[in-house]
Amino acid sequence: MEIKKLPKNKFPKALLEIPQPPENLWIIGELPPEDLIYLCVVGSRKFTSYGREICEKIISGLKGYPIVIVSGFAMGIDTIAHKKAMQVGLKTVVFPGSGLSDEAMYPKSNVRLINEVVGKGGCLISEFEPDFKATQWSFPMRNRLMAGISKATLIIEAEERSGTLITARLTTEYNRDLLVVPGSVFSSNSKGTNRLLHQGATPVTCTEDVLEALGFELPKDEEKQKRLFEDLSPEEKKVAGMLREPIARDELIRAIKLPIPTANAILSVMEIKGLIKEELGEIRLA
Repeated sequence: MEIKKLPKNKFPKALLEIPQPPENLWIIGELPPEDLIYLCVVGSRKFTSYGREICEKIISGLKGYPIVIVSGFAMGIDTIAHKKAMQVGLKTVVFPGSGLSDEAMYPKSNVRLINEVVGKGGCLISEFEPDFKATQWSFPMRNRLMAGISKATLIIEAEERSGTLITARLTTEYNRDLLVVPGSVFSSNSKGTNRLLHQGATPVTCTEDVLEALGFELPKDEEKQKRLFEDLSPEEKKVAGMLREPIARDELIRAIKLPIPTANAILSVMEIKGLIKEELGEIRLA
């Protein structure tokens, strides 16, 4: 992939407004339009299943909105955020802690993602020379660019001592919004995030919280429902078609004509998505 040096007049305006703006920027791909809203999503490398699930769920809900996902290409929540963004059609901007050449790129395991990022309208940006290899200090440096280019930063899981907390601090120093997913008080992965909440960060538990923080007018219930039903799998459409009237769970499972574990899994997923609900032993459309 071609590495280009950005001329100063093409630098993202938001990066020129931060203390210590970058002197140079190299790029692979094209920078998404600046009239889109940039959301930085970062979190623990050693993520839990809870961290993965909430990250994917929140980003999935951003589908169709003029939002660009910014992250750092690290293993863990960063990579999950990049991948899920591309799956749902959002552009993604990557700030690795290294130069952009194949030899320097860190982590090596993500080199294969570069073509996908660029092919889907995103880019990789670095202030380091293309052959610069990541060092301990290069990650905090790139964190300021991630926080600086974004309207808000969403933190998903961070230990008590975590590089993610540097991005959080810079976000507040730059007068950007800091959004944090609460975590279990028993999890070491949530000690950092829960402390940020104690210090006044905005708690978010769902996509709607993020959209509201970014200034979007939330869709009305009927519009939200329509959006949800547009992406049903064939099995989910079959279930929805049977629920013109509330049906007992056992009767619905027999009508679906699938193995019981499969049918129960489909119903559970539909309930998590907010498509159906169960009341008094009967399942109905939500």
